[in-house]
Amino acid sequence: MYLTSSYLVNMTSSGASKRIEELSSKLHHYNHQYYQEHKSDISDREFDALLEELIQLENEFPELKTRNSPSSRVGGSISKEFKTVTHKYQMLSLGNTYSAEELSDFDIRIKKALGDETFEYVCELKYDGVALSATYKDDALHVAATRGDGVQGDDITVNAKTIRTIPLITKSGLAEFEVRGEVFMPRKEFERINREREDIGEAQLANPRNSASGTIKMQDSAVVSSRNLDCYMYSLLGENLPVTTHTEALGYLKNLGFNVPNHYQKCDSINEVLRFIEKWRETRFDLPLDTDGIVIKVNSFDQQNRLGFTAKSPRWAIAYKYESESAATVLKEVTYQVGRTGSITPVANLQPVQLAGTIVKRASLHNANEIERLDLRINDTVFVEKGGEIIPKVTGVDLSKRSNNIPLKFIHSCPECQTELIRKEGEANHYCPNETGCPPQIKGRIEHFIQRKAMNIDGLGPETIEQLFDSNLIQNPADLYDLTYDQLIELERFAHKSAESLILNIKKTREIPFKRVLFGLGIRFVGITVAEKLAHYFQSIDALSAASYDELIAVDEIGDRIATSIIAYFSDPDNLNFIEKLKSFDVQLSLSAEELMAPKSNSLADKSFVISGVFEKHGRDELKELIKANGGKVVSSISGKLDFLLAGDKMGPSKLEKAQKLNIEIISENTFLDMITNE
Repeated sequence: MYLTSSYLVNMTSSGASKRIEELSSKLHHYNHQYYQEHKSDISDREFDALLEELIQLENEFPELKTRNSPSSRVGGSISKEFKTVTHKYQMLSLGNTYSAEELSDFDIRIKKALGDETFEYVCELKYDGVALSATYKDDALHVAATRGDGVQGDDITVNAKTIRTIPLITKSGLAEFEVRGEVFMPRKEFERINREREDIGEAQLANPRNSASGTIKMQDSAVVSSRNLDCYMYSLLGENLPVTTHTEALGYLKNLGFNVPNHYQKCDSINEVLRFIEKWRETRFDLPLDTDGIVIKVNSFDQQNRLGFTAKSPRWAIAYKYESESAATVLKEVTYQVGRTGSITPVANLQPVQLAGTIVKRASLHNANEIERLDLRINDTVFVEKGGEIIPKVTGVDLSKRSNNIPLKFIHSCPECQTELIRKEGEANHYCPNETGCPPQIKGRIEHFIQRKAMNIDGLGPETIEQLFDSNLIQNPADLYDLTYDQLIELERFAHKSAESLILNIKKTREIPFKRVLFGLGIRFVGITVAEKLAHYFQSIDALSAASYDELIAVDEIGDRIATSIIAYFSDPDNLNFIEKLKSFDVQLSLSAEELMAPKSNSLADKSFVISGVFEKHGRDELKELIKANGGKVVSSISGKLDFLLAGDKMGPSKLEKAQKLNIEIISENTFLDMITNE
């Protein structure tokens, strides 16, 4: 939904305030409903429409935007550095144990300290993520911080707001309280991101825990938002709390809308604790995140206070750590996989072994450096772990069982096309440079070209692509446009309807916009967001292919690596022939007439604009596109760093007064058009 100019023009400040409050209340409610109650009264489209209306009103009336607006969920703020904050309550670490005997010793110490008093334990899973402290004042999120050294941490409030399961407002009635939890990247999200990174030739993320840690400290909160982090809360602190035990606190937090997992249990004895530990030893692998142990706490807050703390840890809590899931088995063979970008990945083929509830036959070896570090040899007995990894990995060799095995050497030529491999400076991976003659690369590029974010061709999948390739009907994505009904109907798995449908779906891709076609070309490091920036900046494939290094890095977010990759792509005659063939089939390789609002220029380079009011010749969206097309930036609020206020009729007085006070240059629509036509 986009609000009409008349809607915004007729909206008074008081009317906008009332509508913003109404929208915010609804969005907070729907967000709580979706993430805490796992239900929704409205569709995703309806939710997005409400959010879009709120964002537009806040852009028009920035003075009405609240600190914890639902719009902060989408990110967009850039943090050059994170402020240091001091924790009101020190974030201590827990003592660890790996044995039942040490847990019994812990139980004895508790009994000795409490005397004849009865007490309960609470067992919770120990989540493998990043510790977070969130302070609320007057029921609004005030500051969120990392653990740091336990005394001080980094203020990552802007990033924390993008995590949908962290409430921005609550209804506790407390003046101030603090909640602690664990930020994590769900396994499915981790796998999704790695698939996308692999697809454009980016190095894959190591594991979910490290990925969550790196993401929460990113400078661009929009990127943080796109990674869909989650957070489990497990602790409540503050003065005059309406609860007296830890389990009451967990229930209280859940009622306030915090994401409190149900994986906890009250236990009356240490034997019950041990049964809980055994219950989750295998079951924990079914959770959406990694866990590495169980946290055991005394339930009563009063007893916790009397038990007290050591210099580093609470005396009333301890963490039982599971041993890393590891198994020993024999390395039978190492095979090598070739990815779409030519990257070579070694895979250990193992004698099947039980690990973390599954039978493992293969494990990742990552690259040549890892093989050399492990000093691997065929028929070695190797240790395999799952740990925080999605795919099992080889972690070591049992040297006591090694015989005269021959050291393993990384291959020198591609296992598919026998082309000599190359290793690019500064990269750990080897690559096959035969982009146009190596079957896995060819099929991989076609799969990339037809995916949903690119050309979105229904009726094509990996098996069909392989069938077409093996039948010599396609050698690159452009060959898809040469396919005929008569060719398809002769193949297995194709009938009259499926053949006609595929031909029709391929024809429809001629309407796919340039930015998606550009992404579909499969240029290394050019993901969908980068492709969109390049398409809007250069406006055609011809202009992009002719761009110099300096012109490329002038584009927002385009650095050395991407620029070098683009130049290399357009220096390859095979790629140029591929593009010419796409042109012959009328695929969109430039911005459409609707998108092409003005000739590209750098006349507004490094200039920022706020647009306000109603204009005679262009709508506000058109003006935004004109600014972007000529190298400028559109921002939502007026500050001392702003270059121009583009002012139309019926502009809100608050923006005009603020611009005048800050000596911001105020320009009309005609003056703006002169700026971009008289370069």
